Amino acid sequence: MRELLAVEKVSAGYGESIVLEDVSFAMNEGDSLALLGRNGVGKTSLLVTLMGITRLHRGAIRWDGGDLAKVPTWKRSRAGLGWVPQERHMFPTLTVEEHLTVVARPGPWTLQKVYEVFPRLLERRQNMGNELSGGEQQMLAIARALMTNPRILLLDEPMEGLAPIIVQELVRVVRRLVKDEGMSVIVVEQHARLALSLTERAIVLDRGRIVHDSDSASLLADGDKLDRLVSVA
Repeated sequence: MRELLAVEKVSAGYGESIVLEDVSFAMNEGDSLALLGRNGVGKTSLLVTLMGITRLHRGAIRWDGGDLAKVPTWKRSRAGLGWVPQERHMFPTLTVEEHLTVVARPGPWTLQKVYEVFPRLLERRQNMGNELSGGEQQMLAIARALMTNPRILLLDEPMEGLAPIIVQELVRVVRRLVKDEGMSVIVVEQHARLALSLTERAIVLDRGRIVHDSDSASLLADGDKLDRLVSVA
């Protein structure tokens, strides 16, 4: 498999404050990664560092062999990093369909395919972004990222605060992306067991450093270790 993303001894943060320290990992095309850890350990900071929003103090980030260090966020998106932020960022004056078409780039993910994955969005295609429920907004945020035809999808807490029936639907979608579509995915998720069930590999952060790196199945099978690492019940 071709290497898609390489993070090499990265230290990064906000201004002079360093949040991530000496972080290294790599992903090939089609890999799926659960990014786990307690609140405030740097999971979201790692995603936004990949998008170029933090300050890179040391280390390197390579994308498809090229250096990302000085590449602006919008060019990273065009290069194939699809980011679904925790805040969703809906535009109140755009319809669902406008949210999708305004970012569309050539590739297999078309409006028709997105609507097939998210039939509820087809039903709501003429509604404004602020007229959607929280679950529908999350569907739209993921669908909008897919319309950019990303090579890797960065999901930041995609299940947070959603009703169980919506969580089930989003789990189905993420599983399809990983298993059927072969999309590279990084999932930041507080529900560690759920994230592990969706991915092949797991990294656990603590105080901005990687403290565990293994396949997801083995960590999921070792409940005691998982509890110690991420404090889940």
